[in-house]
Amino acid sequence: MALVLGAAVYDVRYRRIPNWINLLGFLAGVGLNEFLTYDGPARWSGLVKSLEGFALGFGVYFILYAIRAMGAGDVKLMGAVGAIVGPADWFGIFIVTAIVGGIMAMLLILLRKRFKTTIWNVGFILSEMKEGRPAYVGKEELDVRSPKAMGLPHGAVIAVGTIFYIAVGLYLSRQ
Repeated sequence: MALVLGAAVYDVRYRRIPNWINLLGFLAGVGLNEFLTYDGPARWSGLVKSLEGFALGFGVYFILYAIRAMGAGDVKLMGAVGAIVGPADWFGIFIVTAIVGGIMAMLLILLRKRFKTTIWNVGFILSEMKEGRPAYVGKEELDVRSPKAMGLPHGAVIAVGTIFYIAVGLYLSRQ
């Protein structure tokens, strides 16, 4: 929780997630997983679980980064989250984060009165995808790196999704 809360504060405040936060999260994930699941010097099951979680989180978010839908800090943060929780729980966090992000995005769209523009942009993105072109080339505000883009600090979304997933998991485990 310290990882995602720290990243969320930085992302909301400075619109970036520092590499040192992500690196510490990755190292903590690898170390804790190996320590907590130690089953002999030749097994390394915790390390494998941690690296699988990192690869899944980093890989999925790297695809979003490649199409300029996500920032590089978000990619590294989800890799670090994956290193801590492993691949199975990372996928659950990913689903919850996507739902939370969708809800937060809809609230932002409604608060900024951009519903029509958003619907038009979605249509534009889909038409560009059909033609095999990246949408951000034809419309600068669709590039997450552009100052014209309507941004949502995804580090905060990741934090809310992760904490919600963990809280629900703890609640269900006590039932």
